[in-house]
Amino acid sequence: QVQLVESGGDLVQAGGSLRISCAASGRTFSSYAMGWFRQAPGKEREFVATISWDGGWTNYADSVKGRFTISRDNAKNTVYLQMNSLKPEDTAVYYCARGRTGYTAIATGAYDYWGQGTQVTVSS
Repeated sequence: QVQLVESGGDLVQAGGSLRISCAASGRTFSSYAMGWFRQAPGKEREFVATISWDGGWTNYADSVKGRFTISRDNAKNTVYLQMNSLKPEDTAVYYCARGRTGYTAIATGAYDYWGQGTQVTVSS
C-alpha cells in the first residue's frame, strides 16, 4: 500500500513564497509520475503541476506557470512544490498524487494514490 503525506502548508501573505512537500512510502516511488492538485472551498479539485518519473518532464496549469515549480528527490521518496508570488486565489487544500504510469498527466483519473492534503492560505 502506498501512502502519501503532505506537509508545509501555512498562512502566507500575498506575494510571499512557500514550499510544500509530499513524502511517499514504498520502494517504487521513482517509477511513477507525481502530481499536485488543489481544491478551494466550493470548487472542484484542479490540476496544478506534474512531474515525470525521472524529473525530466514537467507540466503546469496556466494559472501557476512561471510562479510554481515542481521537483522530486527519488532518493528521499519526496516531491516538492515551490510556490512563489502567491496570490489569494492560490488559497486551497493542496494534494499530491501518484500517477498510474511514469509519464506526466493532468487528469485526476490518471492518478491512483492520493494524500490527505495540506492547507495553503494566502492573505491579501
